[in-house]
Amino acid sequence: MHYTVGLMGSQDRARWDDFVLRCPDATFFHRAGWQQVIEESFAHPTWFMYAQSVQGEIHAVLPLAQIKSRLFGNTLCSLPFCVYGGIAAINAHAAAVVDEAAQKLAARLRVDHLEYRHRQPHHAHWLHKAIYATFRKPLHADPEQNMLAIPRKQRAMVRKGIAGGLESTQDTDTRRFFDCYARSVHRLGSPVFSRRYFELLRQVFADDCEVLSVQHGGQAVCSVLSFRFRDEILPYYGGGGELARMLAGNDFMYWEVMRRACAAGCAVFDFGRSKCGTGAFAFKKNWGFEPQALHYDYQLHRGKQLNDVQPLNPRYQMLIKGWRLLPLPLANLIGPHIVRQLG
Repeated sequence: MHYTVGLMGSQDRARWDDFVLRCPDATFFHRAGWQQVIEESFAHPTWFMYAQSVQGEIHAVLPLAQIKSRLFGNTLCSLPFCVYGGIAAINAHAAAVVDEAAQKLAARLRVDHLEYRHRQPHHAHWLHKAIYATFRKPLHADPEQNMLAIPRKQRAMVRKGIAGGLESTQDTDTRRFFDCYARSVHRLGSPVFSRRYFELLRQVFADDCEVLSVQHGGQAVCSVLSFRFRDEILPYYGGGGELARMLAGNDFMYWEVMRRACAAGCAVFDFGRSKCGTGAFAFKKNWGFEPQALHYDYQLHRGKQLNDVQPLNPRYQMLIKGWRLLPLPLANLIGPHIVRQLG
């Protein structure tokens, strides 16, 4: 079959998303809305490629964005700020067509490397970083069965939150979420995304992007922003402070996401990506989720080696410690200018 490669325009968004919803390889992070989010939030150029048959049917998609940073290099990635990405296709020929087009684009842009973020192995001969795993698990139709599936010690933390009078509510905006999230990442020494970014996620993805906050005595102690895709729920950004830890707020929060998703008919809980050997990795394992290695593939172009741009790199430890000492308002002001260069 003959394919031509096109770039998604506004007139293609509906049929792009129709393909993504039907393609088994596709994820929430293949959705057309990410082009608007990345361009408007971070001002990065994007190329959302598709392979089209002579009948005008899309058989493969590959969303790409370029991050050109003086600090962290020049990369073409599918897809920055997303845990999954890469090629989503219904046959190998269509996949090869967009793959070849992406490699030619990377050479033309003279990037350091091209990166695909797949859940399954794709390019065995490319370079790889085996530092991330994702955590996905089927949900029972019965919420009580989901509760019993949580290992005993972690289940006790959920019940502690319930007994402590914690309550969850769906928020209609991101204000309480951002306050909880910003304090949490500041404590970890990480730069924060902008308020505008989260507002745009809600605007672009509408009912498929929801915010749940946990409160105690009328005060929000933690909050999480989740995505919905097909029959999956993906709690993606979250945060809570010292009070959340004291009251088992984070455990209660993720249970409430799970319980509500189950009631809404979701069949898969995607706990998202964590770095191997971190506290977040251990937390998800303690919930009874088995890690599934992510396959991030890198093709070098102008770069001679991969830059190790991640918090576990010892060279960034002093910067992380210093970031924690910044006043929160200053960190929230500077953070978005740094995080846009990371991806």
